Amino acid sequence: MRKLIALATTFLMLLLSGLQLAAQPVNKPKTGIKTGADRMDVYLPLLKGKRVALFANQTTVVGPNKVHLADTLLKRGVQLVKIFSPEHGFRGTADAGEKVGNSVDSATGIPIVSLYGGKYAPSADEMKDVDIMIFDVQDVGMRYYTYISSLEDYMNACIENAKPLLILDRPNPNGFYVDGPILEKPFKSHVGMQPIPIVHGLTIGEYAQMLVGEKWLTPKANSMMETFKKAVPTKDTPFHMLVIKCQNYTHSDYYELPVRPSPNLPNMQSIFLYSSTCFFEGTDVSLGRGTTFPFQVFGHPTMPDSLFSFTPVSMFGAKTPPQQNNLCYGFDLRNEKIDITKPKWKQIQLRYILDAYKLFPNKDSFFLRPKKNNPNWQDYFFNKLAGNYTLMWQIMNGKTEAEIRKSWQPGLKQYKATRKKYLLYKDFE
Repeated sequence: MRKLIALATTFLMLLLSGLQLAAQPVNKPKTGIKTGADRMDVYLPLLKGKRVALFANQTTVVGPNKVHLADTLLKRGVQLVKIFSPEHGFRGTADAGEKVGNSVDSATGIPIVSLYGGKYAPSADEMKDVDIMIFDVQDVGMRYYTYISSLEDYMNACIENAKPLLILDRPNPNGFYVDGPILEKPFKSHVGMQPIPIVHGLTIGEYAQMLVGEKWLTPKANSMMETFKKAVPTKDTPFHMLVIKCQNYTHSDYYELPVRPSPNLPNMQSIFLYSSTCFFEGTDVSLGRGTTFPFQVFGHPTMPDSLFSFTPVSMFGAKTPPQQNNLCYGFDLRNEKIDITKPKWKQIQLRYILDAYKLFPNKDSFFLRPKKNNPNWQDYFFNKLAGNYTLMWQIMNGKTEAEIRKSWQPGLKQYKATRKKYLLYKDFE
């Protein structure tokens, strides 16, 4: 029976994966927004006669018909010679954290180099036959969403090897607020590489400018950027790093993603809840991976059986989900009426993790322990997500939501002042 349920659920998930992201009824998407990729009249002349590499995944689409940019560039006569792909792969079907190997795109015959799992940056040899590098993926605005880490690695490789980098900007669906603890250096990992809050409030293009401006790249890349700033553009090298901005976008806008950004963010509800429910990745609590509503529920077999129930199973995008085949009890957040204009939703919902900890019977096993012997606090995945040990300590010691939020404010104040320097669009405040 379990196998039949799993097969049926997998089929449903595959069916849903082809559907457009569903918008929630509280806010209406702003019309007329053009992504950087859609502004071809601006950047196509820069690609003429050049050998081009594209960092892309399934979100790299243009136009109302959501045609992949790789196909569009080829039809426009661009010499696209290589594709680089991030976590989840070029087609966006791999599980979170799953190692993805190199391949060839069946639709175009172009080689695909994976930059997740085995390595995070292209090598000098892989860029030898490239004149211009492009970066274009849809981010969701969270520090622990690994696309901004991939951006940093890609930038370092391009700049260190003097390859011009073109960044096609896209709106940040969570760009209407900033919140969370600032990452502390000992907790740096690929789910958090720089001292920014969990919800950073920047587009990919803005964050790229921050990486350069704050000198957060490698020493070599930082040094070369200083040299590039003094160089006079030439016909062969018209730019070293250029951001193609979005049009008609502000940080207050409700922007509905045309394509799911990864297998377990299937709709806008999951994307809005991601900043809050992703904390459960570092606990023994299921956040709905292995269901058709990931990041929209949370629960555990030992929580009160009077609560909402669900059973994670193996399926597309979640081959071995936490609590697989175990009946979990917890909370259903699918009907939370998220209104991005209200103060309540312009912050991380700490109540979810605090309530789960209170209801969890065996507190000692709530946070996942590292597999290594004698682990440090930096080894706990929850602390890598939080960017510090403080939040774990606060939860374990019964600190209130107000007390936790107060501890974030000095860091947030400083970050917001830094962030203002790199904004390309009208801010939300």
